Amino acid sequence: MTRDRTDPTQPIKDAIAARVVALFNDRARGEAPVKRRPDGLFGPDSVAWRVHGDVTSMMVGGIASLLLQMLHPAVLAGVWDHSNFRTDLHGRLRRTARFIALTTYGGREEALAVIDRVRRIHDQVAGTLPDGSAYRANDPALLAWVHVTETTSFLAAWRRYVQPAMPVAAQDRYFAEMAEVGLGLGAAPVPRDAAAAQRLVAAYRGELRSDARTREVRRFLLRPASREPLAAPLQALGNQAAIDLLPEWARRMHGLPNPALGRPLLRAGTLGVARTLRWAFR
Repeated sequence: MTRDRTDPTQPIKDAIAARVVALFNDRARGEAPVKRRPDGLFGPDSVAWRVHGDVTSMMVGGIASLLLQMLHPAVLAGVWDHSNFRTDLHGRLRRTARFIALTTYGGREEALAVIDRVRRIHDQVAGTLPDGSAYRANDPALLAWVHVTETTSFLAAWRRYVQPAMPVAAQDRYFAEMAEVGLGLGAAPVPRDAAAAQRLVAAYRGELRSDARTREVRRFLLRPASREPLAAPLQALGNQAAIDLLPEWARRMHGLPNPALGRPLLRAGTLGVARTLRWAFR
């Protein structure tokens, strides 16, 4: 980010940008912001570069995708059995955001390396569902559910808060681009256009469930990760925006009411945050 010393608002922009960068980079682990490189999987002219570049819509879409993913019993079991979700579920959101950043903006070797690392982690995640059936995280069909919920949620948030009139051709191109990541992780089937993505989501609905474990994981996901006076209300707004982004059938399965704020007020508030962050990073 280039500092404009003639801009009296620059210190405010810098402060906002620094707080956002800290949310997605764990300095204790030596993580630094991902540098944009044109030799990656997609490149500067890709739809993925545009869609994944908006902080607010990616945060809202990321939370919505996790709410969708946990409705699949095998995904939920992986979180329940193999993660410390009670103390670090937001850490998973941060790690997912970093994976998206590396595969979108990193160099090709860097992107392929992080995909390979995730595949090796998935190889160690397996177990038994409460009904006695086995699950494994590297199951292609399970990975396909995770992939399609992420891509549809990211795109839905982009269309709501950035580009409502996004052409269908651009939506299709986004899914075609992201298919490379899904296939690299071992997902199958992987949609290559918007219509195929919607059909795939519909095909999984018969496998989805909601129970006491779903409610507990959801409670930790939607719990504010910060008690800071400014951050906590923004997180609560983002959570409400994510709930609002869910398909109606998914909200019903979760037993979630319509967002507490009226939809026009909620969406206007979220759009205001989005515009502020774009201003800060411009």
